[in-house]
Amino acid sequence: MMETTMPELSTVNVIDYAMILLYFAIIIWVGIYAARKNTSTDDFFKAGGQVPWFMAGVSNWVSGFSAFMFVAAAGYTYKNGTSAALLFTSAFWAYLLGYKYFAPMWRRARLQAPLEFMTRRFSASTTYFFTVCSIPIQVVGLAQGLYILAIFVSAAVGLDIETFNVFGLTLSGLQMTMLVVGIVMIVYSVIGGLWGAVLSDAVQGVVILVVSILILPISLHYLGSGGGEGGGMFAGFHRLIADLPSEYLWPHGDPTNPLFLGSYIFSMILGYNVAWHLVQRYNSVPTERDAKKMALLCAFLSLFGPLLWILPVMASKLIFPEISLLWPNLEAPEEASFVSLAMLLLPHGMIGFVVAAILSATLGHANDAFNWLSAAMTKDVYVPMRKKFGLSEPSDHHQMRSAQVFMLIVGVMGVGFAFFIAKLGGAFEFNLKYFSMVMPSMLMPVMLGIIYRKTPWWSGMACLIAGVVTTFTLFGLDLFPNDVYPRNVIGTAISTTLVFVISAFFYRADDPRSAEAIKLDRDLRTPVEEEPGQTDPAAMQVYGMVGNVCFVLAVVLVGCTLLPAADVAPASINAIGAVILVILGWALRRLAKVKVV
Repeated sequence: MMETTMPELSTVNVIDYAMILLYFAIIIWVGIYAARKNTSTDDFFKAGGQVPWFMAGVSNWVSGFSAFMFVAAAGYTYKNGTSAALLFTSAFWAYLLGYKYFAPMWRRARLQAPLEFMTRRFSASTTYFFTVCSIPIQVVGLAQGLYILAIFVSAAVGLDIETFNVFGLTLSGLQMTMLVVGIVMIVYSVIGGLWGAVLSDAVQGVVILVVSILILPISLHYLGSGGGEGGGMFAGFHRLIADLPSEYLWPHGDPTNPLFLGSYIFSMILGYNVAWHLVQRYNSVPTERDAKKMALLCAFLSLFGPLLWILPVMASKLIFPEISLLWPNLEAPEEASFVSLAMLLLPHGMIGFVVAAILSATLGHANDAFNWLSAAMTKDVYVPMRKKFGLSEPSDHHQMRSAQVFMLIVGVMGVGFAFFIAKLGGAFEFNLKYFSMVMPSMLMPVMLGIIYRKTPWWSGMACLIAGVVTTFTLFGLDLFPNDVYPRNVIGTAISTTLVFVISAFFYRADDPRSAEAIKLDRDLRTPVEEEPGQTDPAAMQVYGMVGNVCFVLAVVLVGCTLLPAADVAPASINAIGAVILVILGWALRRLAKVKVV
């Protein structure tokens, strides 16, 4: 039987606010630390190709998270149970394909800026076209992610009912949250470059790991004890099996529909193999072998990592059977299931950790969008346009500063559009529908282009146009209204592939515009040879920096053990979190001392 009374949640207090501010301070400090490594555009855009593979893998995996995973995905899990496991572990198959094929291919492409691939594979005009199309897509995506995050965080910390006066303007708590988070996001992205993204992702990975490791056993223990004495983790797991509806424990609904599941996995293959931020990660590691190890690590994390929060959210179905009573101001209260567990079962200090984890996930996701887009705007648009107008090629330092300006502009546009979405009353569903409409059209030409290299220079643009026309035609005619997601993905995949295949009949190897594609084909067939000294031993020191952050957070959590705590959320949990952080910090410090051969 499900519980008939709802547990009372803790409220965010000054200690939790302090933890959130500490997190912001650490992220900005990481950006400043990373800025010292940015002496050239090669450093700023791909970290000089010296990111250790393990850190690059963790960074890439964390960057795939956002508030969507902890909020909307948690809501989906709360409503659908084990069906969520089919969806949210599907990135495993994508990364496995990356390990076998895409990781070595991208490393062999030898790129500095991600969209340089489009110039080499198709043409410079294709790069201009894709970059211009990407700007509004990324701005809207950034704004939507920031808006989703702000809705959740402002409600969780009690700011949704507050108002603030800032320079004579009256801002709601939601707007104030978007403004503060947006400023932090812009600052550390602009000054840190890819090194900043990788290092902040590593810190974010630490936060997410500690919270996830703790929330699983604690939620099962609470469920097993019924909120009182006795029971334990195994009793809680038994309650999951015994008390949840049978249909909840077996996959059902959309994930069991082969059409939907196949479309979703195909989208994962696109997003985790040819998205530009991932291309950048593969080119940030020293060797081709490192790129493959990075993909394999991501596959492992994608298979087992989601289970750390899927099982607790399933437990919340029993702990909070009427979760709408706890979150009356949220349109979809089930999306607060993960944070509800944290606010019930974790002591103050760790609650701030949870909010920081959700913040960190979205910040990392946004930082990647900033980085690859600024690289494309600088290397593939700004520099060639200067040459076209007869101006001299800008210096490397000039290009790096230009990239930072582009980052700033895109960031400000994203924050501004988030305010616009807030006025329209945006919804979570927009996120999925929007990206199902734009992502396949943008990424299919990239995947097709790297797999088969004998199509004319205009084929990439033709594929993109075909995808956009197909998607918006299906949308305008409202075809297959019950299968919008697979309709968009499958329809775009078919139309772009068809146009790509037809274009191959127009390919001419003797066309001067095919010369660069022929060179790229030769590069992709040539493995990147490892050379002595190719890996800079100094790059390993970044592990030590992240280890030091672990120690700082551990000390803070030890201090939190002295605070009063509820019986259901004892202060000893902070001590356990501190122990985990010390172990992680020690391991990272040891790793920093490993000699590279």
